[in-house]
Amino acid sequence: MRIVVKIDSATNREVMENNNKGIVNRIKWIYKLTKHGLFMQGLRNNLAKLGIDIMPYYYFISTKENAVPQQIRGEKITSEVTVFDESDLKLIKESISGLDQKDFLEDIKNGDICMGIKHNNEIVAYSMIKNKPFYFRKRHFHLTEKDIYIHSLYTFDKYRGKNISPYMKYKRYGLFEKQGVIYHHAITEYFNKSALRIQQKLNAKTDALYLSIILFKKWTFNYTLKKY
Repeated sequence: MRIVVKIDSATNREVMENNNKGIVNRIKWIYKLTKHGLFMQGLRNNLAKLGIDIMPYYYFISTKENAVPQQIRGEKITSEVTVFDESDLKLIKESISGLDQKDFLEDIKNGDICMGIKHNNEIVAYSMIKNKPFYFRKRHFHLTEKDIYIHSLYTFDKYRGKNISPYMKYKRYGLFEKQGVIYHHAITEYFNKSALRIQQKLNAKTDALYLSIILFKKWTFNYTLKKY
């Protein structure tokens, strides 16, 4: 059995598919964290549980003009990116541990869009999209009618290793181009190497490196480490 190791970009916590629970699988999961360069990410998340939440993160902006085209690798699966409905969102939440505090339906009510890929009626991958200004850890980010912010990108274990996340991101350019959207914004944690590789594949522009510190869920401090 393969064990999925993924850091959800919305919650910034490790998440595990529910069919991969158990002590042995937990040990394998920790091993995968180290193998995929996510040890520091896991350490950061464990410190956060103790009340010391220190997060350095990059802010990326990408465009279709500069992006490198992407294709799905391996076995042929449905490649159409579609908008997911309420039943899909409920299934996603039931399938992944670590999303218990995330209210996707509330996000949809606030204007977010959930888009993803299905194959034979099975969810392959999904992401959430904002088209309004937002706050991330009490830092405000402005969006115009030409901007969207992509978060909570996730590919299910069965379909990992097929270049699906970069492919889905690339296809999104064309879908939103029809609505006048040019700039696609994303936040990626400094230690999340796998997520950083996706941004590099698409030739995304690094806009800034930020540092956010939350102490005991009471005090929040935000710093700009570097503007690019």
